[in-house]
Amino acid sequence: MKTSSVGASNADFPSEDPGMYQLDITLRRGQNLAARDRGGTSDPYVKFKLGGKEVFRSKTIHKNLNPVWEEKTSILIDNLREPIYIKVFDYDFGLQDDFIGSAFLDLTSLELNRQTDVTLSLKDPHYPDHDLGSILLSVLLAPREEQREATMLMRKSWKRSSKFQTQSLRLSDLHRKSQLWRGIVSVTLIEGRELKAMDANGLSDPYVKFRLGHQKYKSKIVPKTLNPQWREQFDFHLYEERGGIIDITVWDKDAGKKDDFIGRCQVDLSTLSKEQTHKLEMPLEEGEGYLVLLVTLTASAAVTISDLSVNSLEDPKEREEILKRYSPMRMFHNMKDVGFLQVKVIRAEALMAADVTGKSDPFCVVELNNDRLLTHTIYKNLNPEWNKIFTFNIKDIHSVLEVTVYDEDRDRSADFLGKVAIPLLSIQNGEQKAYVLKNKQLTGPTKGVIYLEIDVIFNAVKASIRTLMPKEQKYIEEENRLSKQLLLRNFIRMKRCVMVLINAAYYINSCFDWDSPPRSLAAFLLFLFVVWNFELYMIPLALLLLLAWNYFLIISGKDNRQHDTVVEDMLEDEEEEDDRDDKMFVDIQLLSDRDFRYLETLLRAFCYQDSEKKGFMNKLYAIQEVCVSVQNVLDEVASFGERVKNTFNWTVPFLSWLAIVALCVFTIILYFIPLRYIVLVWGINKFTKKLRSPYAIDNNELLDFLSRVPSDVQVVQYHELKQDPSHSPSKRKKNNPG
Repeated sequence: MKTSSVGASNADFPSEDPGMYQLDITLRRGQNLAARDRGGTSDPYVKFKLGGKEVFRSKTIHKNLNPVWEEKTSILIDNLREPIYIKVFDYDFGLQDDFIGSAFLDLTSLELNRQTDVTLSLKDPHYPDHDLGSILLSVLLAPREEQREATMLMRKSWKRSSKFQTQSLRLSDLHRKSQLWRGIVSVTLIEGRELKAMDANGLSDPYVKFRLGHQKYKSKIVPKTLNPQWREQFDFHLYEERGGIIDITVWDKDAGKKDDFIGRCQVDLSTLSKEQTHKLEMPLEEGEGYLVLLVTLTASAAVTISDLSVNSLEDPKEREEILKRYSPMRMFHNMKDVGFLQVKVIRAEALMAADVTGKSDPFCVVELNNDRLLTHTIYKNLNPEWNKIFTFNIKDIHSVLEVTVYDEDRDRSADFLGKVAIPLLSIQNGEQKAYVLKNKQLTGPTKGVIYLEIDVIFNAVKASIRTLMPKEQKYIEEENRLSKQLLLRNFIRMKRCVMVLINAAYYINSCFDWDSPPRSLAAFLLFLFVVWNFELYMIPLALLLLLAWNYFLIISGKDNRQHDTVVEDMLEDEEEEDDRDDKMFVDIQLLSDRDFRYLETLLRAFCYQDSEKKGFMNKLYAIQEVCVSVQNVLDEVASFGERVKNTFNWTVPFLSWLAIVALCVFTIILYFIPLRYIVLVWGINKFTKKLRSPYAIDNNELLDFLSRVPSDVQVVQYHELKQDPSHSPSKRKKNNPG
């Protein structure tokens, strides 16, 4: 970095930080920027980032390698040792914006209360020797209280990207949602009959969309049929006493094109009686055929919110009643009611300042699967106290409690301040804990901590049985997106799983080759002994012994489990990659430079030909869809292997103990009961299942069990971060009460 004046050393700063600085930046111009367009020019714009968060984005100057911006912004700083990260991009309509170069602004080199002109040379980490041009800035750093009053009225330093606006939680939407829901609508999508053919082959690839208020659900796609069998079950929350209307639309999936509309229908819940299952055959309007549904309305008061003074678990009578409800004696009563969760949201400290005043207007969103409740907003405070209690009924003990802190913005999207994800099985009852807030991807810390006190009461037998049933699907989930880093991460994860099998095969083959005579001799004797004495019950017994051996290693202090830093590093790289572009159809980085130039030429040529543009963009969407499918398949394969590993590694002790019980039962059954009787019982059950329960949802108990075991990515996301003692919020609060 080059400056017009010699930077001040750290000794020039006060020995005690004033708590907050304000950095006034004037983005003046760029010089000799790298050309990224085919015409030898670029359309540059600049992003400023602080602490991993975008705090300013400039306007775009079209077709100019020496752009003049003359734009001003102000940024609040509380850690001078954290540099400003500056990235320059070339804007490309419809494609991924090209990276031109980046630089860091070292705040410790700036003199306080002195206007400084700074020239930053742009670099690309992949091509460190390339000259990519430079950026000229004027900066003024001063303690917060010494700034003129006029700078206090400057616009907010954060200019949000389009992706952030669409994915952020909108406050107006939150207020439209009722705090408490009054019942559950359980919908089972059975099948469709005689649907309209939408494809040239006389068939369709139908799927169904459901909507009840703000709640949405999308079924799986059943390819090439007019009589699809879905057999999917999901729950909606009913917020109104009088019921509501479920809007249902049926669509045909068309790869690379806009999906075709097949028909629609509605279910008026006010006409259905409660506590009763209704079989509905709904004819489709504006189309052909009909849907078969099972709809059940259940009255409930499972989700509540109250002040801290009203604590159900502190009342001996209420606590005794809750304990009785989930006692072992009631293990077969209401199998869906697994347990009770109480969350005390007490306070937060040292939150990120989201407003130009150096404050925030924080509120909390508490989520458990599809249950979502909100606290009130504490205005102009970085250390808010909510003192609220949330209670939930637990339907799956393997659920994850998510607590997210937002900054209320009356006119715009609520700003994300931090988030924690806490598996219910990791909770220590009645203990008030400070949880370090994480970023959106749950991969690293953001500013602030939140204090929670959580209690979980559940029936272990119900929880175990529920583990072998399909996992509840969230109807508010982000769509899968295409990402180079995500694709690479999933490939590396799958490669690691496959390499375990390959290494095992090499090891076995080395025994046959007598590379190590003692080892081969031992393997040969073991082979003779096992084959001569082999019985089928020895398979679950061997798995049981492996679980017991790993448990012995853990309790003896020889646990070889390590925090997966490889996955964590990949997650951080993926988060950094997300900043490259927020509006892309296809990740062009997957292509070579030559392919990219060819694709760019095609796109620019087709953009002016309306008749061909649509077809080309459809091909782009089709490519993206194929890449997303590959990305998801890699994730599923890698997750399966990691979940098997984490079961035997005792990552979740509850699940490992459950596996031990199941393996013991299988060992005993296979030992005492002939195999033909077991196969006979299994076959009779399979053949008569549809006759005994025509609308039962098909499931695989083993896969349902493994779906509850966290993958390595989830282990990193659920890992609780340790609070840095040198940055303790309590100490900051003493030094800076405001």
